[in-house]
Amino acid sequence: MTRTQQQMAPHPLLAAAYPTPLVARLAIAFAVLVITWDMNRRTRAQLARLDAHLLHDIGLETHTARAEAARPFWR
Repeated sequence: MTRTQQQMAPHPLLAAAYPTPLVARLAIAFAVLVITWDMNRRTRAQLARLDAHLLHDIGLETHTARAEAARPFWR
């Protein structure tokens, strides 16, 4: 193995083919879900604050934007 190949080779512990534990997979899935919900909440709150002319600029009608902003964060 050349020196370049040795430098590029992953650490033996990182290269091991151990599956991710179930608890870790569930924790990651939950974290992704919470982040998605938070992003939905923040973007819908920002959408609700936009004026009619700004909504028109992005191609939305007022009633469509208000309906989207009123949706719960989990949907």
